[in-house]
Amino acid sequence: MKDLFKIEKKPKKGLFWLEWVMTGYLVLTLLMVFFTYTKVANPEAMIWGRVRIMVVTLALWGVYRMVPCRFTRFCRITVQMALLSWWYPDTYELNRMLPNLDHVFAQAEQSLFGCQPALIFHEAMPWSVVSELLDMGYAAYYPMIALAAIYYFIWRYKEYERCAFVIMASFFAYYVIFVLVPVTGPTFYFKAVGIDQITAGVFPNLGDYFNTHTECLPSPGYTDGIFYHLVEDAKAAGERPTAAFPSSHVGISTVIMLLIWHTRNRKLLYIMAPFYVLLCFATVYIQAHYAIDAIAGLITGTMFYFIFMWMSKGMKN
Repeated sequence: MKDLFKIEKKPKKGLFWLEWVMTGYLVLTLLMVFFTYTKVANPEAMIWGRVRIMVVTLALWGVYRMVPCRFTRFCRITVQMALLSWWYPDTYELNRMLPNLDHVFAQAEQSLFGCQPALIFHEAMPWSVVSELLDMGYAAYYPMIALAAIYYFIWRYKEYERCAFVIMASFFAYYVIFVLVPVTGPTFYFKAVGIDQITAGVFPNLGDYFNTHTECLPSPGYTDGIFYHLVEDAKAAGERPTAAFPSSHVGISTVIMLLIWHTRNRKLLYIMAPFYVLLCFATVYIQAHYAIDAIAGLITGTMFYFIFMWMSKGMKN
């Protein structure tokens, strides 16, 4: 507790790296809003949302400058990570203006696997135990992120800011892709075109359909399960027809596993590994992603980890 409120001898004067990353993404998307002002559905709300985030960021910076300690540093970083839940649905407001690309990815899936894994996975393994285990893995996504950040804060404090930077930079890298590559995933696309057409191998181009439609399929599986309802509640709270390719669930959880691997805490790594594996398979099982999304998430997550770790190799708290 003493260390938590102990005044730092050399506090940082400017923004943290992760705050600069957020600011860069904020400016980039703000320019997009300005240039597409007449096409964006809620331009004023998007602009004022960004203004509020900058006010919060500067306010937390001011508090830290007055009381530079581990606690105020933790607050700055935690708030920015919590705001990721605001930035995620925001990607939909930008990419909904672009023509949907699900027909391209569904056709690629069919060509690669000869079927739609998201359609047949749960049919091949409909058992309640499998459903609940996979839903548990999917629900473990945010706890895994929080656990990694808290572990670094408590036991690897010198690299805590670096850990948060790698996570935040990876998230915003995915958000840029989501804005530019509008893919909704099977749960939205299959709902829109109909399971009969998907089964027949017909993948129509929906154009701007998702600009005005946000309906999705209910998750398949054991509908009376605790974790099933956790996943469904999460979908109802913030899911949008966006962010399918690549799977950020797979990508970010891969980054998290590599960050834990970096600590050399093998016990924690082995504890988290089953949840990670279940999560990767769950993305396809619950029809949130095509299989190629999950594969791309694994590849890009590994790439982002090594890129951002290299960029932050000199970063110490």
